Amino acid sequence: MNVDKYFDMGMEMIMGYGPKLLLAIITLFIGFRIIKFILKLLSKSFERRNVDESLRPFLSSLVEWLLKIMLFISVASMVGIATTSFVAIIGAAGLAIGLALSGTLSNFAGGVLILIFKPYKVGDLIDAQGYLGVVKEIKIFVTILTTPQNRIVIIPNGPMSNGALTNYSELETVRVDIMIGISYDASIKDAKNILMGLLESDKRILNDPAPLVAVGELGDSSVNLHVRPWVKTADYWDVYFDLLEKSKLALDDAGIGIPYPQTDVHLHNVDK
Repeated sequence: MNVDKYFDMGMEMIMGYGPKLLLAIITLFIGFRIIKFILKLLSKSFERRNVDESLRPFLSSLVEWLLKIMLFISVASMVGIATTSFVAIIGAAGLAIGLALSGTLSNFAGGVLILIFKPYKVGDLIDAQGYLGVVKEIKIFVTILTTPQNRIVIIPNGPMSNGALTNYSELETVRVDIMIGISYDASIKDAKNILMGLLESDKRILNDPAPLVAVGELGDSSVNLHVRPWVKTADYWDVYFDLLEKSKLALDDAGIGIPYPQTDVHLHNVDK
């Protein structure tokens, strides 16, 4: 009698849940095929739009997991599992994880924006977040710079995508700005001629736009001349350092002093 009873119960369960379970298995199988097809279309779309290769696997993985979660929820509801509480648990877990990883998610979003909009790329010289350096690598969470001191600086992508930055490599040419002070007793005309001669003799300095030497400020201890040549971006640092050294040597040879800050104290005898 017990065997017949259990057999009847089993048949009822099979008749009741069998079609649903079979339909769920078929749906799961077809769903995986559809997800695979969507991912292929997404990959081809990335290639057509020239999406950065570092970004492709992250976006593909994100879309894949979202589609699989939706598929499993659909299959669970077909079998008869209440999905309301299941969705609520997923939502609560997602909220908790999002709050715990808010900084990481911000850096992830920043990395995606950088890879899409490309404010800078590998090899560019940039000044961002208080650091000047060449972009060595752009990762999904951080950007890695190599400074002129040959140091590695790792900056989170969140501030990089939201903060101001200067990209010196975006354009082919850049202006070198140098300020050189000369004594008030020196001839401004002679000093300008000497500095302009240095600019004209350097083949790395461009003729268009034309270089400029002009009085920029009458300082406390010196007349400050602004020296502003234009060069190719790759020559910036070489020209900057060479011009500083050659300017000092040329002005010394001409007897034009470069003063340093000083204070003159005058003593007066007061008769009592």
